[in-house]
Amino acid sequence: MGSEGWRDRTFAALAGVNYRRFFFGQAVSLSGTWMQSVAIAWVILQLTHSATWLGIAIALQTLPVLMLGPYAGVLVDRIDKRRLLIGTQIAGAVQALALGLLTIMGAMTLGWIILLSIGLGLINALDNPARQAFVREMVSVELVRNAVSLNAVLVNVARAVGPAIAGVMIATAGVGECFFVNAASFGAALIAYAGMDKSKLRPTEPVPRGPGQLREGLRYVRHEHRLLIPLLMMALIGTLTYEFQVVLPAFAYDTFNGGADSLGLVTAAMGVGAVIGGLVSAGRHSSGISTMVLASTAFGATMLVTAICPTIEIAAVSLVAVGAASIWFLSAGNTALQLAASPEMRGRVMALWTVAFIGSTPVGGPIVGLVAEHAGPRWALALGAAAALTASTLGFLANRRRASAPHQDQ
Repeated sequence: MGSEGWRDRTFAALAGVNYRRFFFGQAVSLSGTWMQSVAIAWVILQLTHSATWLGIAIALQTLPVLMLGPYAGVLVDRIDKRRLLIGTQIAGAVQALALGLLTIMGAMTLGWIILLSIGLGLINALDNPARQAFVREMVSVELVRNAVSLNAVLVNVARAVGPAIAGVMIATAGVGECFFVNAASFGAALIAYAGMDKSKLRPTEPVPRGPGQLREGLRYVRHEHRLLIPLLMMALIGTLTYEFQVVLPAFAYDTFNGGADSLGLVTAAMGVGAVIGGLVSAGRHSSGISTMVLASTAFGATMLVTAICPTIEIAAVSLVAVGAASIWFLSAGNTALQLAASPEMRGRVMALWTVAFIGSTPVGGPIVGLVAEHAGPRWALALGAAAALTASTLGFLANRRRASAPHQDQ
């Protein structure tokens, strides 16, 4: 009976037909997205033999989120989110199809990769905040945390499945086919969005077009501490702590003199921890700034332990805890914003969250990379730990200072 109760709590959001369709559509689509990330890295390295260009391509995919994210949030609030998401899926499929055609025709160049990477960044600038804000329209208030946590689990399972399939496909069918499979995978998300029971959605009324809506959103966040504190915490942690795509390869190769198997071990360890953390978070009901403070403290502490691990095997065990803490923080923060933001502002608020989390990569990636190269990967991990612990301290102090203010929730 206890295990059934845990399952019911952990997967509660899947009882709703719309979220269930969304979940399984995203399971297919995100696996395709991770396949494409491996395929594009393979193509770039074949064309340039340069890890620098690979880093530039990753930055170009996130730069539009940094530069245009707040404006994208205004659009998300103005447009029906389900229709907008149908549009971003079609655009993503076209982008993947273009990559596939250029690759199999032998016409792929670095210029095309840069152009299409920027295009993907523009799509993501709209898709990410719209998809996150749409969660609140699919599930009731009490299921928001559960749905957000299950989304985090989904991303990390796809992160494991997609690259594994891509590796097999590149070796057997060719890299171009990975792009075509990703293009087709968007069909699963399109079917999910188009087939939703609209009578069971809780749609937010689109905000009429008007002047000053970006400034209005920024003012709203600045004067609402339940939004401002989580966003500032994520800005710091997103910039310096979530740079694992930079830190983990250096940690495996340079610190422990490992090979691809070592990188696979530490990456898989973090993925396992993230899935565990997501499932545990899905079964809990606590959220808000206090939960974020606890999660970021755990995040920083586990990274600090990882930084001093003497062997890669011990480091892998520690990274399981890092992965779990990272998803705990991510889920707590996302849920806090979803519940605190007023419906007509939710798109703008979630766009700022996306900027703080994803858009910070072009800033934080080079900083963390320089530390890893010149001081060592252990110090890069320690920098991320320090950022997380600083964010938890600032969050705790800011929340305590506001705790006595009237009509403010912790």
